Amino acid sequence: MGFRERIQWVGRLALLVFVLASVAFLSALMTMRFAIQGREVTTPNLAGLPVAQAERQAASRGLYMKIEDRIYSSLPKDDVVRQSPSEGSPLKRNEWVHVVVSLGTQKVSIPQLENRSARAAQIELLSEGLQAGEISSVHLTGDTPDIVLQQDPRAGATDATSPHVDMLVSLGKQTPAYVMPSLEGLPREQAENLLVAAGLKLDKITVLPLTGKPSGTVTSQLPLRGARVEPGDSVELQVAQ
Repeated sequence: MGFRERIQWVGRLALLVFVLASVAFLSALMTMRFAIQGREVTTPNLAGLPVAQAERQAASRGLYMKIEDRIYSSLPKDDVVRQSPSEGSPLKRNEWVHVVVSLGTQKVSIPQLENRSARAAQIELLSEGLQAGEISSVHLTGDTPDIVLQQDPRAGATDATSPHVDMLVSLGKQTPAYVMPSLEGLPREQAENLLVAAGLKLDKITVLPLTGKPSGTVTSQLPLRGARVEPGDSVELQVAQ
């Protein structure tokens, strides 16, 4: 075989290898695509179905159902009010459909919780078949701590959509706080005066010999510099002998 024929033969062989490799790659790509799509299902419509039936409907497509919340609605009790993802959305098998379930129509009015303690308010809600929702707190001068200041829905409401009642609770007057200063290197008497002025209590003084520091000066402290302290907190000092 001449040199030219060898070149042509090698070229044809290389083209054949390229074509076969391309076919194999496309085949693998299509197989992977079909495999991925084969694991996908469309989300069924669960709205309006009883919980048990909705679970069976989801399971028939290889999906799980999770109840995220329960609300008042015109639908019968334990019927699905809404879902996520919505009907027709693509999901992979073994994924979850999240639903909100009906409690039926509201049958109790929202009780008066304002000016009651937070604990008493929660007990009252439970006794009425309701639940405490989001509880926010605020410092207000002149208000007794742990008292409900506001509620949502309002007392007596009969058009609530949820059995959860949100409350704003008083924390009372806010206690002033300070950043612990550095007392190290100060004479003991000056450090004590600073603590008294801040309303802090000197709890313990330890005298240390051979510190290399001037006699009577503070060598270390607890809490450390920068710590958050409140009036009445205790402070410990170590002082050079």
